[in-house]
Amino acid sequence: MDKNRKKAGSGLIYFMESALFLLAATLLGMGFREIGFTETNVVLLYILAVFVTSSLTRGYIWGILSSLAATLTFNYFFTKPYHSLQFYDAGYMVTFAVMTVVALVTSALTSREKVNAKRALDRERQTQALYLLTSHLTESKELSDAAETTVSIISDLLDCQAACLCYDEEGWPEKTFLQRTEEGKLVRRRLENGESLKKRLEQLHAPCDEGAEFYDWPVYGGEGILGVVRIPREKASAFEETQKIFLHSMLECVALAMDRIHAVRRQVHSRQQIQQERYRGNLLRAISHDLRTPLSGIMGTSEMIMDMSRKEDPRYELAQGIHKDAVWLHSLVENILSLTRLQEGHMRINKQPEAAEEIVGSAVARMAGRAPGREIQVEVPEEVLMIPMDARLIMQVLINLLDNAVKHTPPEEEITVTVKKDPKGENAVFRVADRGEGIAPEDLPHIFQTFYTSQMKPADAQKGIGLGLTICESIVSQHGGRMEAGNRTDGPGAEFMFTLPLETKHLHNLGKENEDGTVSRNNSGSGG
Repeated sequence: MDKNRKKAGSGLIYFMESALFLLAATLLGMGFREIGFTETNVVLLYILAVFVTSSLTRGYIWGILSSLAATLTFNYFFTKPYHSLQFYDAGYMVTFAVMTVVALVTSALTSREKVNAKRALDRERQTQALYLLTSHLTESKELSDAAETTVSIISDLLDCQAACLCYDEEGWPEKTFLQRTEEGKLVRRRLENGESLKKRLEQLHAPCDEGAEFYDWPVYGGEGILGVVRIPREKASAFEETQKIFLHSMLECVALAMDRIHAVRRQVHSRQQIQQERYRGNLLRAISHDLRTPLSGIMGTSEMIMDMSRKEDPRYELAQGIHKDAVWLHSLVENILSLTRLQEGHMRINKQPEAAEEIVGSAVARMAGRAPGREIQVEVPEEVLMIPMDARLIMQVLINLLDNAVKHTPPEEEITVTVKKDPKGENAVFRVADRGEGIAPEDLPHIFQTFYTSQMKPADAQKGIGLGLTICESIVSQHGGRMEAGNRTDGPGAEFMFTLPLETKHLHNLGKENEDGTVSRNNSGSGG
């Protein structure tokens, strides 16, 4: 309604201006006639009046009306019979036509130049406003700073009480939003029905959401909605198309700024995590190095006591328990050192073609010393299977998996180690299976996470602290393979499988038959 009143008021002013200029042209024309000037001079006066009217009014309509009114006024006051719209001289028809056309063309050209000048001025203002907005947003370090800048500049440029709502890191609207008041102050208002607003904006298929109080324009970033610019309904509903386009341009600037702030936040968080991991790795490595020497001494001393004692001697059993715990601690220290080297990229993978049966045999032999009397079944292909690997690291993987199987399998149950090619012949598949209790379903998604231990039973010294499987998965990944864990389908127990690429192109000359019928292979050692 205010807009209609404003239009009516402007129309009345334009009408009075047009009438005033035509009146002035008429009075001057009468003066020219008394002096003896020709009618051509009077026509020029009316064309000048039309030109001035077109220059001072908005749009084409007032120029056109002024042109027609000028022709009729000239006919009424300056052609015989005077004070009548009739005329005796047929030549006046041409005069009227030329006068009307010239006045219309003059009016059209003037109005078009005014429109072009206004558009150029608007573009210049918008460019300056966008530059101002961008420069201020560039200096914003936090989302709250960007929101304040957005609200202040949009409120000034669009003459409204704009508001800005930011989203948090998890993609939810914050509990409050910032708005400019009529007094020019920035205040925080509580957001009502934030979940409803989020759903509406996610399902939005229009530039903005037209609410009861606000028109909400979402600010889209690279990962979804970053915020919302809110304009009061009574103001937003009256926006012209150029204002909407201008607002869209400003929203793009705001989106870039918010995207940058979120990226900086993620980068800082990532840097902090890396720093924490580095500190933790350094601490673990320092402690592990300090424990190595005393553990070696404890292991040696306990072995010496066992050698000097009889098996029925209580000291033998005590020394055996000490030796067992020392071996476990020594293995834990080695795992910690391996993990820190892997995480920091200091562990060098030295791939060489190795025979799978030799690696598995060495790992099983090593476990026989740790767990005497345990039955471990080994199944390998009849043909020699050469696999590019770092033998020392893959043996550590197998020992960790076998050690894990021994801990969770009753002494009378067997443990199986299987090696075979996959159906495509591109990878070697290692499988270590036991007959223990299996893996709880809630543990499976986290089984390879650092320091994760099963929730089925409390983690004690013999259960480990959740490093062995993490190291196994890291070593296999460094070799370009993949590791999986699951429960057996043929009965109780768990199984761990990992693959290693065979890289047959590299190994196609490793098994050639000689003239004497023997097979020559490049055995670089098993590392055991």
